[in-house]
Amino acid sequence: MDARAGPRARPGAARRRRGRRYRQAHPAVVELGADVVAIDPDAAMLASLRENVRGIPTFAGTAERLPLPDSALDAVVMGQAWHWVDPEAGSLEIARVLRSGGVLGLVWNIRDERVDWVRSLTRVIGTSNAERLLADGGPRIAEPLVDLEHRTWSWSRRITLAQLRDLVFSRSDIITASAEERARIDAEVDGVVASVPGLADGGAVDLPYVTHAFRARRP
Repeated sequence: MDARAGPRARPGAARRRRGRRYRQAHPAVVELGADVVAIDPDAAMLASLRENVRGIPTFAGTAERLPLPDSALDAVVMGQAWHWVDPEAGSLEIARVLRSGGVLGLVWNIRDERVDWVRSLTRVIGTSNAERLLADGGPRIAEPLVDLEHRTWSWSRRITLAQLRDLVFSRSDIITASAEERARIDAEVDGVVASVPGLADGGAVDLPYVTHAFRARRP
């Protein structure tokens, strides 16, 4: 979780992510010129952040229990995380630490399944909690947060076979799967790869994504 404060506010902004993705997201928030703090329930993830993005204060906490004072922040930003949050408790707690007029930003990057081979990949690895939440109509917020808005952007990243496998086997549901299930997934990923010439030939292809961004406001 990242928290962001304006020029007259105390440090804060909020975002919650897992693992190496911290390295990609936090620098972008810092580059905006805001004062930022990071909050996560996992001490190891916070340690990884401190190693890769210097100078950001970090605190252990959750969206439902933030170690911050009232009205401390201009914005709370959470990436790939709201689907783990209790909407009522999280909304109430985030509203507590936001100033009047402050915003909650929720972001997900989801593979674009309008592309055939990406849709085939999802059939192999399954649908994530985040994907199910978005397919079911998107995140739910509760009072006192209001005025939920939604925008999307399409983009892609170049990816090699090794990077694709890393992506697949870094998913928490696959990490915790049985050895037999992991072997099945591995074999079926090979089948998907064989249908994508760029990957099958040892090169790289575009992996398309859709970014879903939501914004809610504290009155």
